[in-house]
Amino acid sequence: MAKILLVEDDYEIASLVVDCLKAQNYLVDHLVNGSEALDRLKFFEYDLIILDWKLPGTEGVEVCNQFRARGGKTPCMILTGMRELENKEQGLDAGADDYLTKPFQPRELTARIRALLRRPAMAETHMLVARDLELDTITHIVTKAGQEVQLLPKEFALLEFLMRHPRQVFSAEALIDRVWSSDSEATGTAVRINVNRLRRKIDSSDQESCIRTIHGVGYRFDP
Repeated sequence: MAKILLVEDDYEIASLVVDCLKAQNYLVDHLVNGSEALDRLKFFEYDLIILDWKLPGTEGVEVCNQFRARGGKTPCMILTGMRELENKEQGLDAGADDYLTKPFQPRELTARIRALLRRPAMAETHMLVARDLELDTITHIVTKAGQEVQLLPKEFALLEFLMRHPRQVFSAEALIDRVWSSDSEATGTAVRINVNRLRRKIDSSDQESCIRTIHGVGYRFDP
């Protein structure tokens, strides 16, 4: 089930969009402030982001621009009343994947959303490298300074996810959602145990751990 972040400060439009998306069985988080959206995107991942242009805090087009600048690849749609060609160029140049002007028909919105969600994800490299670590997603081999490190499947999945999202902070709940998927037994304790085991296997005694604990928030991978 796709998760969508909607950032829209017009509550009437937001209510319409949320109801429309929930009727299509999408999970929807709704925010009204662009700066809050940027903070949320540091900690949580979505399958699609829908941004109004004129937002309090940080405008939607700038949210998209900053999100792309720090490596965000999630499809983004600009939803706005600004109809000029120059506005559309600016939104698309900022990294938006689609641009829908208000007023709009709910059927058009959901059709465009389906199209964006069908797009194949950008090709991901199978070899991830950070410090003296190398992770090969094809062979499932991890080496540290040329020496193979034996990881359990969940440790490997957690390390791969963190290496693919360097310098981004993820809460334990976000890691459970993305790494543990539907495992019903997954808890914050399971995340902490796997992080600690990973640290023992991949850290160097003369360096700070590459998996940082951001107290009260979550974990971050520092390459």
